[in-house]
Amino acid sequence: MQLPYPFYFLRISFTDVVDVLLVTWLLYQVYKLLRGSVALNVALGLLSLYLVYLIVNALGLGLLSSILGEFTSVGVLASIILFQQEIRRFLLNVGKVALEGGGPLNWLRRPARAAAGALNLSAFVEAAKSLATKETGALICFGLSSDLSAYAESGDLLDAEASKRLLLAIFHKNSPLHDGAVLVVQGRLLAARCILPVSQNPDVPAALGLRHRAALGLSEATDAVVLVVSEETGQMSLVRHGEIYRGLSATDLRAHLQDWLLPGTKASA
Repeated sequence: MQLPYPFYFLRISFTDVVDVLLVTWLLYQVYKLLRGSVALNVALGLLSLYLVYLIVNALGLGLLSSILGEFTSVGVLASIILFQQEIRRFLLNVGKVALEGGGPLNWLRRPARAAAGALNLSAFVEAAKSLATKETGALICFGLSSDLSAYAESGDLLDAEASKRLLLAIFHKNSPLHDGAVLVVQGRLLAARCILPVSQNPDVPAALGLRHRAALGLSEATDAVVLVVSEETGQMSLVRHGEIYRGLSATDLRAHLQDWLLPGTKASA
């Protein structure tokens, strides 16, 4: 097929169209994999650096072009090192689809998982209030667009409906699941006893313990909202985008969760 003026010199075949569509789909899958994480910013930084290299090379700036060329020459190896967790997760998803016999078309139709219903905020607020009264520590992570499957694999999978009694049972001091974080994805308790990355921010107050630092670490790496109940003080806190909101009342806790997790909707009682 030949395009009209002014692109009459271009010839596009059916194969070219399929090629462009496949590349577009692949880039979209990569974006979904990195969305909401620090890895997306790193990928955009690498892409920007490569675009600058192309511009510098076109302008004939030899020295700068050589310097940037050294970075781009090791770009594939650097990408494998920087995105090793994302690449591993991508290959695991491909392998699961292959084992299930779904084929590539099934993967196209396959969303992350259909929402299991409205998020029951009351279960989490009431459980947090009860745990705070007893000064029992808790760490609950609410996933948004970021993929938390890598963190879920570090714990024990539950895939259970959220309830106050279940949360209290998990974080009971004698429970084998109390040490670690609970991950909440699409309104369900995905996993418990999960290990989170600890924040390396030197500005974190010394009064905050490992539980708060883990909540900050996850919020720095993903867009998750983390609910923390302090074992020492019984204070309830929320962590989001690397910022911590301490000493919240049950009313404030519900209001923040409503705004961040269910914007424009009414939380289920």
